[in-house]
Amino acid sequence: MKKEDKSVIIGQIAETLKEYPNFYLVETAGLNAAKTSELRRACFKADVKLVVVKNTLLHKALEQLEGDYSELYGALEGPTSLMCTQVANAPAKLIKDFVKKDDTLPRLKAAYVEETVYVGADQLDTLATIKSKNELIADVIALLQSPAKNVVSALTSGGTKLHGILETLSKKED
Repeated sequence: MKKEDKSVIIGQIAETLKEYPNFYLVETAGLNAAKTSELRRACFKADVKLVVVKNTLLHKALEQLEGDYSELYGALEGPTSLMCTQVANAPAKLIKDFVKKDDTLPRLKAAYVEETVYVGADQLDTLATIKSKNELIADVIALLQSPAKNVVSALTSGGTKLHGILETLSKKED
């Protein structure tokens, strides 16, 4: 490959990484054609971009970006696929579901999620349980609404009781 071609590819990888705040480094080399197609379809449905990359080119692309990615460099051995996503836990859930069907691959090498580096396949469960931004917002809204709902509920039920008591008292006086 010519040096100019390499620099173009490095630039493309760097631009892809800038588009997505979260990415996973995954080993998929042992998958046959059918399993690879199945993985690509699953990634497409989950809005995860799957790209097979050369480790040296990915390393150079990471060096071009702002931030410290040095912890990921150790995972750049052997065949590597890059899974890029906007939703932090989507690739982890996808890999977990895929591994349940066939206990071989894909295998997580490392991940960069929410500005934190996770290295090793043992981190898959941790990554799958990370809540996405939308899930966290929904939790906060639910927590904020809960006290208001309790107050309204108490006032409504208390109003009914109070009305019943007042009505009973007014009938007794007659």
